[in-house]
Amino acid sequence: MKVLITAGPTREPIDPARYLTNRSSGKMGYALAKAAQKRGHSVLLVSGPTSLDIPEGVDFIPIESAEDLYQAVESQIGRMDIAIFAAAVADYTPVTVADQKIKKSGDELTLTLQKTRDVLGSARGVMGFKGTLVGFAAETENVEENARGKCARKGCDLVIANDVSRKDIGFDSFENEVTLVYTDRSEALPQNSKEHLAYDLVEVIEQL
Repeated sequence: MKVLITAGPTREPIDPARYLTNRSSGKMGYALAKAAQKRGHSVLLVSGPTSLDIPEGVDFIPIESAEDLYQAVESQIGRMDIAIFAAAVADYTPVTVADQKIKKSGDELTLTLQKTRDVLGSARGVMGFKGTLVGFAAETENVEENARGKCARKGCDLVIANDVSRKDIGFDSFENEVTLVYTDRSEALPQNSKEHLAYDLVEVIEQL
């Protein structure tokens, strides 16, 4: 099957020297890309900036901002059987980007932000994707409840949820512990390395 996987953080520019970003390392998305390729699928990885090596045999599109990610996904998703959205995408981006580096002046600096386009939420309606759609939910509270709402709102077949408030899993960690959340049920997977967990997740997604 043809599989699209998004991974890593996005960077939303403030000026030529600064940007807004998040703590995503990309490890989970890259592990999924490697696992899917090893299981015989044709994989396209669309990734924000990371320090990770691109998995062997995987096609790759590098992106920076949430808008870059939206455009890359929109151009590719139509030929995919499966789309797995593991990237940590900025919800907001600066309205204006300064042409020159902003100098330190007053005691406060106000940035005006606007919503970014919702990549996962656009997959079904705007982009017309008919394949298997999988999202990720990085939560700090009400993990399962929030993930189930996301699954229903965005037309996902599955949302993979994890608690990023924990220090031993999730962002920056080599391990993760997730809950598979469907619209009508959920299933917890035990803590494991992201590499091992990725193979389990790809098998689950194949069954969908």
